[in-house]
Amino acid sequence: MKERFDVVVAGAGPVGLLTAIELTLGGTRVLVLERLPAPSMAMKAFGIGPLACESLQRRGMAAAIAEAEARSFAAMAPFVARHGPDVRGRGSRFSGHFAGLPLIRKDAQREPERHARPVDQQAVEAMLADRARALGIEVRRGCDVDGFAQHADGVDVAWTSAEGVGESRVRCSYLVGCDGGRSVIRKMAGFEFPGTEPTSTFYQAVAEIDHPERLLPGGWRRTSGGVFSHGPFPGRLFMLDFTGPPKDRKALVTRDEVESVLRRISGADVRVKALESGSRWTDNTRLADTYRRGRVLLAGDAAHVHSPFGGQGLSLGLVDAANLGWKLAAVIRGDMPESLLDTYTAERRPVAETVLANTLAQVAIMRPDPQAGAMRDLMAKLMDFDDVNRHIGEMTSGLATRYDFGPALEDVGRLLGDRPIDPGKAGGDVSLYGAMQDGMGVLLDASTGGQASALVAAATQKVRCLAVDTGPSMLIRPDACVAWAGEGKGTDGLAEALRGWFNIGERRVGKPAPVGAHRARQGKAPCDAAKR
Repeated sequence: MKERFDVVVAGAGPVGLLTAIELTLGGTRVLVLERLPAPSMAMKAFGIGPLACESLQRRGMAAAIAEAEARSFAAMAPFVARHGPDVRGRGSRFSGHFAGLPLIRKDAQREPERHARPVDQQAVEAMLADRARALGIEVRRGCDVDGFAQHADGVDVAWTSAEGVGESRVRCSYLVGCDGGRSVIRKMAGFEFPGTEPTSTFYQAVAEIDHPERLLPGGWRRTSGGVFSHGPFPGRLFMLDFTGPPKDRKALVTRDEVESVLRRISGADVRVKALESGSRWTDNTRLADTYRRGRVLLAGDAAHVHSPFGGQGLSLGLVDAANLGWKLAAVIRGDMPESLLDTYTAERRPVAETVLANTLAQVAIMRPDPQAGAMRDLMAKLMDFDDVNRHIGEMTSGLATRYDFGPALEDVGRLLGDRPIDPGKAGGDVSLYGAMQDGMGVLLDASTGGQASALVAAATQKVRCLAVDTGPSMLIRPDACVAWAGEGKGTDGLAEALRGWFNIGERRVGKPAPVGAHRARQGKAPCDAAKR
């Protein structure tokens, strides 16, 4: 008899692990299958954006993030010390770059406290693995998924273990592909993956340079040969070579290759004495036509690939996981109809479209030709304007994300940052994220006489109610998305939002409208909660 799980997650990288954590908190039994026998030590992302960071903080990893950030700052200290007050001054004023233009100003942002954190991908994966172990999530490494078959009531998944002991099979209700840009799950399921072909090669390496002073000043530098950056981590190199894609992307990155590209792009007479690690990729840019086909779903790079500018890829995938996990768990529990899963593609795919578009634009204005240079200079001047600077900052950080719930108050559809909850009414010092650690939704109730909480009273296992003195009242989904916000002390529209997102209150408020057919004054309900 086949083993049975609610969900099989293919891929134990950060996106796969967070997906498994969200599902487990939602009460489902999860199996994670990973091709690699051990976590990858390849150099990837050096930081995570604010929304990704917040998705981890909501699940108990705030202390681990702070510790990893402290390690990063300690590692950067020698670079900062060498380059003096100019680097420290820029760090205090700016919070990111666009196409290597480090001009995103903190003082132009609406929420400067929500910013990227220098926590590398290995640290993110390690803290997620610790959390997964604490939750008892089973992760099987060295397992290559060979195939799967969808049925009306589930998916049969087959894989081969690294030990070569033969094929294993499992039955699950849903299969989630979090297995990267070359996703086996995506290909076998028949998802379309259109986009642009690669035109250039990116390199990231940690190397010992014989004369690092010849690569000064630090930071992003555009030359006639391409683009490179040295620092702020010891030995860290980033290079963008516009001579075309690599002949063999799978070939090992060598010391000679890194040295040759560095000398050509930088124009400096330097040698690579030793190469600690190196990786290469391209500006291949693609987006899946949908994130779900029947009982198979995609998240992270399996659903979208793009160039790394702005450090948006890892963050985009982690927020995919936060969006998908609670919804899939609710469907599997029987709390919500399967149509809730349609909101996953509807909400997350437009966000990926924005990321793909802005990364293509960044590559375009980094090319070493006069036309790109002129556009780059114009872009730098435009970023002097606060509105432009804020737009670029919120776009690359993800803070501009607002899911389309139709006509609604400004906060509805946005992902809410952490905030203190009035200790006088919530019963001691409480933060919003502190109340979300177990994956529940939250109702912040500032309504007259607690009317909002009364609508949830019979279903507190789905939504935690917290009385607050100041408004507006808000219904917050487990992924921190504001599903409803009140006007004044009233509750207009709340019953519909509760019914649409949590299947709460059907008997009190009557029948829901058809799927996606109505737009309430405070938002659009995502599904017909009664038709299961």
